Amino acid sequence: MSTATLTIDLDALAANWRALDRLTDGGTQTAAVVKADGYGLGVGPVARALAGAGARRFFVAVAEEGAALRRALGPGPQICVLGGHMAGDTEMIGGADLTPMLNSLDQITRQFEGLPGHPFGIQLDTGMNRLGMEADEWAAVAELVLPLGPELIMSHLACADDPDDPMNAQQLATFHALTDGTGVPRSLAATGGILLGPSYHFDLTRPGIGLYGGRPFEDARPVVRLSLPVIQTRTVEPGEAVGYGCTWTAQGPATIATLSGGYADGILRALSNRATFCAGDIPCPIAGRVSMDLITVDVTHLPEIPARLDLICAAQGVDDLADQAGTIGYEVLTSLGNRYTRHYEGSGA
Repeated sequence: MSTATLTIDLDALAANWRALDRLTDGGTQTAAVVKADGYGLGVGPVARALAGAGARRFFVAVAEEGAALRRALGPGPQICVLGGHMAGDTEMIGGADLTPMLNSLDQITRQFEGLPGHPFGIQLDTGMNRLGMEADEWAAVAELVLPLGPELIMSHLACADDPDDPMNAQQLATFHALTDGTGVPRSLAATGGILLGPSYHFDLTRPGIGLYGGRPFEDARPVVRLSLPVIQTRTVEPGEAVGYGCTWTAQGPATIATLSGGYADGILRALSNRATFCAGDIPCPIAGRVSMDLITVDVTHLPEIPARLDLICAAQGVDDLADQAGTIGYEVLTSLGNRYTRHYEGSGA
């Protein structure tokens, strides 16, 4: 088989959810963020494993993701749409029983006119300047909206991955100022916010990247393994170059393995001549550019040529790979392509 294999450990995923859930007290609900097709790992198996672990509320980015998640989970779990209620979403939100997190006065109007009595939440901007109503907008409508019973009021931290950043405390204070006394359940913390401590937990937390084995949750179990098959090897003489642009030149006799996979599979071109694959615990550097379907790797130092080499594994997680690419683990995960043979281990139960 010449396709690469992406293995997802559903038991590790569920264990990460339980570990993050244990970091909050019994009065705080732990949800799960499964946007971007479960961070690239397949929203159906991912969400079902998290539901089996105990998650009862899920967050997606847009209504279309919510509808796909509802088909995977069936009735029961609450599915919140972070992008809110956009034009054209009314039928989908109602039909799939989604809960939009309303971000603007326009969305509030659209919700109450199109789906009166349907569950909704509110998202407030506390300083990130991305999504949510600002303080003056919220002040203008709060007295009208609160009697209608929003399910949740939420905001999002901009710098939670850095516990020493003063922005965290500023946003916390702003969130209190905007929401204290409303009597509505509140949520401020994603993975990083959970790790900041109880003052950020409120009534519900929304872990995302930590579920999938990424920073800043350093205690996370690895969830993903990506293995690429070796489809050819060759001996390269000193002075010979490898790959497009001839960006790698052999300094001595070298054995080059050509692997099936490339940037069409979400393996970032920025990894060219920088990243390593793993043969067990032995690193094997990329030799030359990552191309669309093929990657060349220097395996001269291996005692024998393996059938496959790992790009993501226990020895090299998504954040290690992201460091080599100059990006973050989120991008590595959500870039994973659809040509992989996907194998799910465990059930998460």
